Amino acid sequence: MDGGLVRVHDLAGRPRGLGVVADHDGTVLTSHETVDGLPRIVLRTATGDRSCVVTADAVTPLPERNLALVRTEGLGVDPVPLTTRERVETGAYVRIVAGCRREARVLGATEVTYTATDRVHRFGDVLELAIGTAGRDALRLGGGAAGGPVLDITTGAVVAVVGTALRSGQRDSGFAMSLRPAADGPLAGLLARNAATVPAYGADLNLAGVLELTATSLGQDGPPGVPDGCPGPAGVEPVERRATVRDLAAFAHGPAPVLALVGPPGSGRTTQLAALAARRGGGAEPAPTLWLRGADLHGDDTSLADAARRALDRAARIVSAAGPGPAPLAGLTPG
Repeated sequence: MDGGLVRVHDLAGRPRGLGVVADHDGTVLTSHETVDGLPRIVLRTATGDRSCVVTADAVTPLPERNLALVRTEGLGVDPVPLTTRERVETGAYVRIVAGCRREARVLGATEVTYTATDRVHRFGDVLELAIGTAGRDALRLGGGAAGGPVLDITTGAVVAVVGTALRSGQRDSGFAMSLRPAADGPLAGLLARNAATVPAYGADLNLAGVLELTATSLGQDGPPGVPDGCPGPAGVEPVERRATVRDLAAFAHGPAPVLALVGPPGSGRTTQLAALAARRGGGAEPAPTLWLRGADLHGDDTSLADAARRALDRAARIVSAAGPGPAPLAGLTPG
């Protein structure tokens, strides 16, 4: 739970709430109420060994969603994955930081009001959380939980951000702002960067997660040297076949669903395909490539999707064994 967590204070050291680092640029995602009206903001890592002081110019306020994005430097905290799902199901269990790590249950969506320094905002579709009495106390205004992440208990992805200044009649429960949908603007940009660079799995499987799984599969099942630029035997660099590279590039950007690369044994077909996989996995817009052989197909397979799932499941086990990583590939439908 402490991974990516940041504590937000005012310049006098008074706690305002929490946030999480959401990209490799050090952008902190928090609630608007934690930074509202502050000319200078102090952010500290959960361990307290690093801190950063920023001015209000570093804040992108999103009061219409009770969210804020804060640009930071030097915190040295790895980002956490953000959800890719449009909705969080009623009854789902989540984890929050409310005085300590606590478990809560999503009761559903409701309407609330948020009073910022400039005006009153009204929101619909805000998550209502059921939690024990001690947790409810921590979720009240000034309890220190504002801006904290609401984590899916299975995938570990942030699905919402706690808001303690949210009100809905006389209900004695907690509330959190969903991250999606976000069609455009700064939040959408952050969600896109996160999905492309911070792996998430299971129901929150994102592009970065797919890239990690396919790269692991390629390293496990593909020819030697793929991650290192595909050298030939004994470290000899392969001769570039410009016509082949051109045809492969046309296929990658064209409408054709299938490309046949033919040639006698030893003609370099595997080397060219490995080079294509390396090119697709690099660059500014990486794309996943799954390496399948004829031996990967089973007689009772109904499509390539069956072989693809087996390959990705093997990769998921490898990544999981290396540390915190993939949940089961729930909802994954290889194409």
